Amino acid sequence: MYIENKLKVLHVYRTYFPDPPGGLQEAIKQICLSVAPLGVESKIFTLSPNPYPSSVHLDEGEVIREKSLISVASCDIGGWKSFKKFRELVEWCDVVQLHFPWPFVDLLNLIIPKDKPTIMTYHSDIVRQKFLGNIYRPLMNRTLRSVDRIVATSQNYVDSSPVLSRDEYKTKIEVAPLCLKDNSIAFTSQYQDETLSKFGLKKENYILALGVLRYYKGFHTLVEAAVNLDTTVVIAGSGPESKSLKSLAEKLNLMNVVFTGQLEEDEKHVLIQNSILLTLPSHLRSEAFGVVLVEALMHSKPLVTCGIGTGTSYVNQHGETGLVVEPENPAALSKAINDILGNSHMQLEFSQNARKRFDSTFSDKVVRDEYMRIYKSLLRR
Repeated sequence: MYIENKLKVLHVYRTYFPDPPGGLQEAIKQICLSVAPLGVESKIFTLSPNPYPSSVHLDEGEVIREKSLISVASCDIGGWKSFKKFRELVEWCDVVQLHFPWPFVDLLNLIIPKDKPTIMTYHSDIVRQKFLGNIYRPLMNRTLRSVDRIVATSQNYVDSSPVLSRDEYKTKIEVAPLCLKDNSIAFTSQYQDETLSKFGLKKENYILALGVLRYYKGFHTLVEAAVNLDTTVVIAGSGPESKSLKSLAEKLNLMNVVFTGQLEEDEKHVLIQNSILLTLPSHLRSEAFGVVLVEALMHSKPLVTCGIGTGTSYVNQHGETGLVVEPENPAALSKAINDILGNSHMQLEFSQNARKRFDSTFSDKVVRDEYMRIYKSLLRR
């Protein structure tokens, strides 16, 4: 299914590599990589506080950056040059793929010609900024009405979202989960030993939580649950909640919690490969999917997550790939983890099912076919 004349897709989001990484940037990267073998050329338009160089060539495509003049409530805002560059890129591409949430993209959307095929990949509701959200809502609704397709990352999120569940959007909603190219590579024993030693860890002697340490990740619940866990708890990543989480661990006199700080990509995979299980105790809907959960499935790891009505319970199927518990409940979280740790049969079953679910649902080949179907349907229009 190779396209003789390359299909050109422009992705648009507020931040992107080489600026500090996050799950949504990784999601965009994986979409671009997945469709590239089928003749799709991708470019990513973004803002940066330091957009030099203005063009960066990565494996997934060219990243074009303009200056972020100010960031208000995690919303980067650009100047007139960003509108000028964006319009040039819109003329270049066949399909515009906007990534939500980013209120500035709604302003950029105002200058997209009506006949240009446009997709909105809807990653998350606006959860925290209630007051600003009310002001922004009319512009958001205008954008959602104007785009040709709204792509959600799970049916769970469509059903539970007060925005996506509205009747007026049902006819244009598609579901395409996030994906990963299989990167479950085998590292040399020496490198694994060196990485584990760096953090004072041993193979399959710890559980892992991984991600940017943000307010909605629920890592505070995991720290509280560690009181009742007879294993090492590794919290890997950096972010704004780092200081408060470390203070909580000290307050509880915990000796079994390890904070690694920011990891290199290879270090991340080593820690996942050698963990017993991965937990993501996010407790707010800002956690719409959880790419790290797919990474854990790829490495055949059982999962423990919280039921918040989003894609986390789509990725982690309760009783199949792991366990789903009540959010912000340290007792329930520790019990679920201990149940898996204490049952080798359960561990093996979840581990085998994890890899099967990755292959059947979240591999790059499966998801790229969904996006190609969507792209082609728009071009036929």
